[in-house]
Amino acid sequence: MNRSVMVIDDITTPALKYVLYTLVGFVGFVTHYVLPQVRKQLPWHCFSHPLLKTLEYNQYEVRNAATMMWFEKLHVWLLFVEKNIIYPLIVLNELSSSAETIASPKKLDTELGALMITIAGLKLLRSSFSSPTYQYVTVIFTVLFFKFDYEAFSETMLLDLFFMSILFNKLWELLYKLQFVYTYIAPWQITWGSAFHAFAQPFAVPHSAMLFIQAAVSAFFSTPLNPFLGSAIFITSYVRPVKFWERDYNTKRVDHSNTRLASQLDRNPGSDDNNLNSIFYEHLTRSLQHSLCGDLLLGRWGNYSTGDCFILASDYLNALVHLIEIGNGLVTFQLRGLEFRGTYCQQREVEAITEGVEEDEGFCCCEPGHIPHMLSFNAAFSQRWLAWEVIVTKYILEGYSITDNSAASMLQVFDLRKVLTTYYVKGIIYYVTTSSKLEEWLANETMQEGLRLCADRNYVDVDPTFNPNIDEDYDHRLAGISRESFCVIYLNWIEYCSSRRAKPLDVDKDSSLVTLCYGLCVLGRRALGTASHHMSSNLESFLYGLHALFKGDFRISSIRDEWIFADMELLRKVVVPGIRMSIKLHQDHFTSPDEYDDPTVLYEAIVSHEKNLVIAHEGDPAWRSAVLANSPSLLALRHVMDDGTNEYKIIMLNRRYLSFRVIKVNKECVRGLWAGQQQELVFLRNRNPERGSIQNAKQALRNMINSSCDQPIGYPIFVSPLTTSYSDSHEQLKDILGGPISLGNIRNFIVSTWHRLRKGCGAGCNSGGNIEDSDTGGGTSCTGNNATTANDPHNNVSQGSTGNPGQGSGTGLHPPVISYPPTLGTSHSSHSVQSGLVRQSPARASVASQSSYCYSSRHSSLRMSTTGFVPCRRSSTSQISLRNLPSSIQSRLSMVNQMEPSGQSGLACVQHGLPSSSSSSQSIPACKHHTLVGFLATEGGQSSATDAQPGNTLSPANNSHARKGEVIYRVQIVDPSQILEGINLSKRKELQWPDEGLRLKAGRNSWKDWSPQEGMEGHVIHRWVPCSRDPGTRSHIDKAVLLVQIDDKYVTVIETGVLELGAEV
Repeated sequence: MNRSVMVIDDITTPALKYVLYTLVGFVGFVTHYVLPQVRKQLPWHCFSHPLLKTLEYNQYEVRNAATMMWFEKLHVWLLFVEKNIIYPLIVLNELSSSAETIASPKKLDTELGALMITIAGLKLLRSSFSSPTYQYVTVIFTVLFFKFDYEAFSETMLLDLFFMSILFNKLWELLYKLQFVYTYIAPWQITWGSAFHAFAQPFAVPHSAMLFIQAAVSAFFSTPLNPFLGSAIFITSYVRPVKFWERDYNTKRVDHSNTRLASQLDRNPGSDDNNLNSIFYEHLTRSLQHSLCGDLLLGRWGNYSTGDCFILASDYLNALVHLIEIGNGLVTFQLRGLEFRGTYCQQREVEAITEGVEEDEGFCCCEPGHIPHMLSFNAAFSQRWLAWEVIVTKYILEGYSITDNSAASMLQVFDLRKVLTTYYVKGIIYYVTTSSKLEEWLANETMQEGLRLCADRNYVDVDPTFNPNIDEDYDHRLAGISRESFCVIYLNWIEYCSSRRAKPLDVDKDSSLVTLCYGLCVLGRRALGTASHHMSSNLESFLYGLHALFKGDFRISSIRDEWIFADMELLRKVVVPGIRMSIKLHQDHFTSPDEYDDPTVLYEAIVSHEKNLVIAHEGDPAWRSAVLANSPSLLALRHVMDDGTNEYKIIMLNRRYLSFRVIKVNKECVRGLWAGQQQELVFLRNRNPERGSIQNAKQALRNMINSSCDQPIGYPIFVSPLTTSYSDSHEQLKDILGGPISLGNIRNFIVSTWHRLRKGCGAGCNSGGNIEDSDTGGGTSCTGNNATTANDPHNNVSQGSTGNPGQGSGTGLHPPVISYPPTLGTSHSSHSVQSGLVRQSPARASVASQSSYCYSSRHSSLRMSTTGFVPCRRSSTSQISLRNLPSSIQSRLSMVNQMEPSGQSGLACVQHGLPSSSSSSQSIPACKHHTLVGFLATEGGQSSATDAQPGNTLSPANNSHARKGEVIYRVQIVDPSQILEGINLSKRKELQWPDEGLRLKAGRNSWKDWSPQEGMEGHVIHRWVPCSRDPGTRSHIDKAVLLVQIDDKYVTVIETGVLELGAEV
């Protein structure tokens, strides 16, 4: 660096450094002062609206993600130039020009000088990346002070900048403390929470000078300055870290995964609103993890620095976001969620931060109005005496809109309860007729014996729990539910559901299917009556029983229903989904009462709800998994016991974009109030829940800040762990900057550029060739071959098993693959570049699978696909002679050809763009290469996945095998609740998958009727870990996530839900 061009120019042109100083002053002033001010809700506390508005500012309801504005792009580029070009140039310039002077005997000598140069250079470089907000002020003041005012005091500009950066950091902290103190004790807005506050207010006036000294001392030691018992008397506390709290008091959600079964059935733990609502703050944390760093760089939160605190406020969510650490392209934060229905004091402060001041027309004691687009005098004055300010009123973040309806009002009358019971019965019939185990249940001898009485056409169940007011098929003559009355009401529905099966069954009044449906429906309604204590006519009892069945608490009390124990899947897969689906259908009934009388409409509605709606109890771990997996819609029946009253609510969640207000709070105000609460509760032992220090103070948001303290000092309903947000997870930011600068990205860029050059030159050298032909996918003809290629087939080999060669690309879901080695007769020159591209990066093969290239060479044309490199046409050089293979392989290959039907073989070859090949041919077509690879691996005693030659190319899935010490290991599922069933379909793309085919297969959408169970074993093929530098292996939560292959299924599971079995042998 001492011989760099910049330093040589600096020696010849001393004015260069002043050009840099001027540049950093201009760029910093525009980036960190002008742009944030004109984008604020109240610029300079004078204007009544932002001068630069976003597209969503005037929208009542936002339906899409925030639109990128030109001033956001300008902010990003100015920040990029400032952090990555201007500040490094200044530091390198000062390092080079000051090194000789600092290391001279007159200054610090060689050893100490080298140490100071290193420390000062690293400090200044890191500050320019982690907190560039106020760096330009430090640089400009240092230059003016030591170059023009007091040049004699200068100890080289490098050391001057180093010490002045520390001094300015303390001065900014002192400024924040004084702003907090003056705002808190201003006599015209002081709020006395107790008699002590009224006494302390005048007593603190004579000690103002001492208060200023205290503020200076606390700023020097970076200690909080906290109000004593919430009064106007301030004292200095002890030093604390940026995180503030010495221990982790993260909240823990109570659900069925961490409570005993007996308590779940009897006491219903975790049924309070705060515990149930904490999941929404957890989801908000995930959303912020995805977008916070990018939004900060886009300037959507205004200026920020380490330790800053913001409040996110919406209709029901109020959370404090604490920035713990800021790095280059990452932000570590912690979120603290407050109660939905807070105390009176909290509500008054929420009103203060959400109310508008644009309509205020006051000027002292009169109301003459205000200038258009400007604030009135009173409003402008009051905004300057707050410890917080509104940054944005329309910050867009993906979340859930929450709708709750009282279940009591929806089931108040008997007719509405009868509608619910009818849908309950129809839901049971739907789930039993659509089950894949229906034939097994109909053939079960134990069930047939238990249902023998129900098979009688004249059978009637006269259980007293049945009620003519709520059972539509109640037979008044026989005082019960007879088989005949059941068929009159529901036989038409049973016939329709059976007709929608792939293999319709016999459905008449005497059929076994009708008998099974009748038995199940009687059992389900008897279970509802039993849970309601046989008091279905009473609304409270009916709701209690409905909630018990909704959460899966079925009590089989009648001997006539014990046949259900022959297969408990009937309860889990038929009756429980039936009662849950009935609640959703009952809600739909209010919007279209007669629409579901048509069986077709009802059937399609249930199918649609099954696909798009998650219905579960809020204590079920599946509910939490569905929320965190961004399911589009969810529904639950909530039972809240508050102050001895039972309240039942139907909770409906719909994922959409929410609008938040972003309020920036003075960080010294937060630190001081937190320290004051800790002192009062821990050291002074004040346990009074109505103590004066937590009463509302709108100018400082005292109640909201104190209630966000870690438990047990505060009472937040959710405290997240330290969570890191990365800039490369923000799609809009990636569109501007193109992702992070890393060795892997530089390498990929060079390789892709080389391939485009090679492809373009190769296409141009061939007759009639052009780049457009080469760029087309698998559906175009390869230049110079005169053969048209079909779409890329997904003919895959996974873990030594052979896929179905006749399966076309339309299926789209296939296991990982092993591509063909170069020994299969392909041209070495055309194969080397391709194999090198895929071999160097698993992600490169994924890109290659999305756009198929046709390479032309003197010997053959190769096409890249998800199965590797497949010859585009059949030629002597693209086939393997059977004469050169061992006799054992020849015999086994011929056996495979004989077993495979000729039609299927021909279809597979056509899909590869090849003419069909008969088994008697002396060469092997490309569509048989996968079989040959398996034989070669077996013959050699090694699997083809591990015996990779230099030219071998593994697919991304195989390249991304998760290894511990380079050994593939097996795991066993021990906690199915840790399985992320819908993470592969999340629009937010929390995880970067090694292969698109794996993503499509690793979820409930691909499993169909199969589901992972406890005790199942498989091997790990990919692993995501928290805070990984590589986005492809980075977990979106604070735990490792594994992709496990179980037979031909793929399961995404959190590492805490599996037991490691050791290396795979």
